[in-house]
Amino acid sequence: MIIKNNTTKLLVTISFLLILPLVQKQWFNLYSFNINNVSFYSILYYLSGAICPSLVCLNSLKNYTYYNFNKDMIHSKKIIKGKRLLFFVAINLIFLSYFIAVYIYINFDLIFNLFLEGINIPKPDIPQLSLSIFLISILLIFKKSRFLLKKIILVNFILISIYLWHLQINNISVDDQFHIYRYFGLNDLNLINLFILVSIEISFFTWSLISYKTNLSDWIVAIPQKGDLIPILNMFIFYFFIIIYYSILT
Repeated sequence: MIIKNNTTKLLVTISFLLILPLVQKQWFNLYSFNINNVSFYSILYYLSGAICPSLVCLNSLKNYTYYNFNKDMIHSKKIIKGKRLLFFVAINLIFLSYFIAVYIYINFDLIFNLFLEGINIPKPDIPQLSLSIFLISILLIFKKSRFLLKKIILVNFILISIYLWHLQINNISVDDQFHIYRYFGLNDLNLINLFILVSIEISFFTWSLISYKTNLSDWIVAIPQKGDLIPILNMFIFYFFIIIYYSILT
């Protein structure tokens, strides 16, 4: 019943995401007729840029943050422990911490480049980045600080999305002075922003699985069952349609 309800909500959300860019384009057309003056449609068009990012954040906070895995995992015979577990813990922590550090830096870089001209944030060097990764890794180990970091990331996503919407509306070009420029080798800034978030989401899911309940203290992690992977499947479906949304909007 729960799965059915979640599927229904997902379908409604997907339908909304497919309709929204078409509506936004109509608002833009109406706004273009009177582009020099503030109008109802210009306000609607400006504000509409926050709809999809807000939807992403609300959905992520509700469905991709507080994970609960199958209790039978504790008694599973298929387990990961010892050096293999150490490898997975280290790789996941470094990967997740790296993307969080870079993502936060991208936010500040956009703020300074867009609104505080003349003040440039130098790119973090290897020692600074290593220190950031180390500190974030420590925060990820503890449950409360982990959830706090996830909320910060979602706020970060909304802010960056709004900055990019501002760039798009005002036809401001982005060059290599922006750290987000051609990240992942892409030109579409919205997709770059989204792919960084998805990378964090996937890694956060993996880390939630690894650190679930007493896994770290017992130093043993059970191989997830099929039911435990439903959130990651829903995540891929959801973000696939977010990509379609931005593709239609562009």
